[in-house]
This record gives sequence, structure tokens and C-alpha cells, in this order.
Amino acid sequence: MIALLVLAGLVLLVMINVPIAVAIGIVSLIGMLITNSFDSVYNVALSIFDGASNFSLLAIPLFILAGALMNTGGISVRLINFVNSLIGFIRGGLAMVNVGVSMIFAEISGSSVADVAALGSILIPAMKKRGYSGSFSAAVTSSSASLAVIIPPSLPMIIYGAMADVSISKLFIAGLASGGIASLGMFAVCYYYAVKYNLPREENFSLKKLCNAFKDAFWALTLPAIILGGIISGFTTATEAAGLAVLLALIIGLFIYKELTISSIYKALAESVNGTSIVMLLVATSAVLGLFLTEQQVPQQMASAILDISNNKYIVLMMLNIMLFIIGMFLHGAAAIILVVPIVMPLISQLGIDPVHFGIILTLNIAVGQQTPPVASVLITASSIAKKDIWSVTKNNVWFITVLLLTLLMVTYIPAISIGVVNLFY
Repeated sequence: MIALLVLAGLVLLVMINVPIAVAIGIVSLIGMLITNSFDSVYNVALSIFDGASNFSLLAIPLFILAGALMNTGGISVRLINFVNSLIGFIRGGLAMVNVGVSMIFAEISGSSVADVAALGSILIPAMKKRGYSGSFSAAVTSSSASLAVIIPPSLPMIIYGAMADVSISKLFIAGLASGGIASLGMFAVCYYYAVKYNLPREENFSLKKLCNAFKDAFWALTLPAIILGGIISGFTTATEAAGLAVLLALIIGLFIYKELTISSIYKALAESVNGTSIVMLLVATSAVLGLFLTEQQVPQQMASAILDISNNKYIVLMMLNIMLFIIGMFLHGAAAIILVVPIVMPLISQLGIDPVHFGIILTLNIAVGQQTPPVASVLITASSIAKKDIWSVTKNNVWFITVLLLTLLMVTYIPAISIGVVNLFY
């Protein structure tokens, strides 16, 4: 009963705009004081320290910093030019360029918000100039940005891996296939819109122009190649790859493209500190919530209640997908992971569901949640850049959300899409 009141209090605090990390900390502390004693305050302090000191979490600030350096070091523009020369000749090519660049950007930053902020400020105005509606421009930019949480390196995967004690490298590899399926589906939606509304081709295909663009973007393209190559080959861990990404972004921006300045580096550092502080405070306070829920045996009670309905793991996964979809509409990705993982992991283990498989399911739900109001952080950012109402953008975004949902269903019921890829390397 107390656990339910604590969770209800958490929802109430979030609804009145109390910062999520603060809300989690408040309700967890109150719950522990009610059910234990003032001695539990010492456990709270230890839980906060342990929750934030996981070595794997060091990858989060490093990937955020790598993405920020990429934004200010001239890398984003070169990637856009390269992808445009590659597929811009297709009808509706600029929309496809949006998806294609997001795929590459996702392999560096791991953050959807960073993706939509960096690319949206360039691509949305360009699309509007070429005759695309502002709502459609925002929709394709928003949805393609969510590829950043599906395609490695993904910040939500890092948080999940640290909390559930699952190999982050395996999660990254497992995300490749689902990210590819979602990307192909978005390309198909872009082409459908292009044919329906007779959207323009950007330019005729030119091998010479493609070669020049590739040459200009070569060093930018080495970033995702080295990050993924290092992780997949086992040469680096996810955290080491993140550190390498920062080093390469600095070298490329300072000495090759020569567009990084002291002021832009300071700006990138400030941006990464701000983003990291939010995530790490969430992770730290979530450890207290996890401790409280464990002491109250909430995970065991939930597992028992669900198994009373069905012990078929695919029916249970459908029930969890529905729950995650609803949670994703109201909570940001990190907060959703923090709330769900301590509760559902015993159930996942009891049913024999591979935790890597569930991690990809959880990540895809987060991608959907980024596009579904009222919270929809990525959608709101794209709508703001396009100066469009989020509901008009959502009308254009329905087909892209459908792609993400279909990908989710495929991954849920065909485990080989995620686990099969992992088995190729392990």
C-alpha cells in the first residue's frame, strides 16, 4: 500500500512540474522513513553514491561531449553534404537526407535531443525553402532523431545496461538490426510522401560531386566507424569508445577542419555538463527508489500479479509494451528506465527472457515515447525549430510513429532480430 502511495506521489509531483530527479528523491526518502527509521537516511546516501559511481555510466558525459564537439566543429554540415550527394537525387531526397544524416549522427552522440537540435536547425529551414511543409519537415526530423536511441551508441542503453547489469556492448550490437529496420521504414514513408505531394529532387546524381563530398566528410565518417568498429570487434568497451570519440572529435575539429575555437569548446563542455548533470542526478536518485521498491518487494508482487494472468512470455511482453507505451507518454526516457527496470527485471528473469532482448524492446518504447505527446521531448524541440504546433506536426508524424511501432512488434516477437546479431559476435 505504501509503495503504491509513493508511486502515486511521484506521478503527482511530476505532473506539477517538479524536476523528475528531485521528485524521485523526495518520494523515495519519505517512503523509506515511513517504512524504516531515520537510520535509513544513511542507506539513502550510500545508494546515491553507488548509483552514480558505476564505471559504465562514464560513457554518458563522454558521448554527450563528442556530440557537442561535432556540432561546433564543422562535422554536421559535412555529413549533410555527403548524404545529400549520395541520395539527394531521389524524389523527396532532402527528407531522406534527414533520415540518413540522423543515422550517422546517432552513431556518434547517442542523444535524440542533440540530434534534433543540431540537424533540425539546418535541415528544417532548408526543407521549408524547397517546398516541404513546416509540419512534415518537423515530423521527419523528430522521428529520425529518435534513431539515436536505437542505433548505438545509445544513452538509454547505457543507463539500462548499468542498472540491469547487462553488457552494454551486447546491447549496442543488438540495436543495429532494429535501427536498420526503423531507418528503412522511415525512408519508405519519406518516398511515399514525396510521390504523393510531388516533392522535389535536390540535384542529379554526380559521381564527381559524391567523391568530393566524401573526401570532405571523410574524417567525420571515421568517427562512427571507429566507435562501432571498436565496440563490435571487442577492441574497446563502450566507455573507452566514448573517450576515443571525444579525442577524435577534438583532433578533427581543431587540426583538420579547423573550425573548433576555445569559445566553442567551452560551449560544448558547458552543454555536456548540463546534459550529464540531469541524467546522473536521475540515476543517483533512482538507486534510492530501487532500494525502496526492493525492500517493499514490489517487483516480486508485480511479477506474481502478471503471472496470475498469463505465464506466456509473449503475452507478458505485450502487457509490458502497453505499460511502457503509457509511461513513455508522460516520462522522459531516462526516468522511464529508472522507474521500470527495478520493477520488471525479476519478472524478465523468471520468464527466461533474454535481458538484452528486453533492453532493445525498452529502448524502442523510449523512441516511441519521444514522439507521443504530451511530454515528447524530441517532438517538442523539432516543433519549436519549425515554429509549428506539436499537434499539427503529430498529424504528419503518425506514419513515422507507425514505423517505430511496427519495428517494436517485430523485435518483440522475433527475438532473432536482436539476439541473432549478438550471437554473430559472441
